[in-house]
Amino acid sequence: MGALVTLDLPSDSPMLGLPWIITFGPLGDADEWEPVVCGPYERPHALALAEAVVAEEQLMAVVEPLLPALSAEEIRSEIAAAQIAAADEAAQVEQVDLYGDFEDTIDEELDAAADEVGRGEPTVPPTEAELRAGFRRIAEILTAKGS
Repeated sequence: MGALVTLDLPSDSPMLGLPWIITFGPLGDADEWEPVVCGPYERPHALALAEAVVAEEQLMAVVEPLLPALSAEEIRSEIAAAQIAAADEAAQVEQVDLYGDFEDTIDEELDAAADEVGRGEPTVPPTEAELRAGFRRIAEILTAKGS
């Protein structure tokens, strides 16, 4: 069994409505090959496809939103926001280090959450017809952006 990584978003996050991509890559350092990027998909389809693949293969799948930017300035703005968020997180980690090992705490919390969820049956991947319908909806979202 492989690993699936994605964002944990609140149910009202606007990112849930964006197109999503899946990046498949080696799970360990022993394998060296170029990652395979698939998509765009609607988020539930991306998660189901990624889960179906990693359930049977020793791979890592990263499911993440695709940000359809309309200009270089919009891309720069997203990059700046990501850099600010990373700096804020680094500052928080430094503060927490005064009182203990932040990474160990996070690892323990993630392990506990994974144990609570359990290992149920894998999600059934979407059919080709469901994926094509999702592609049409994504096309409508992308062509309506900025209109």
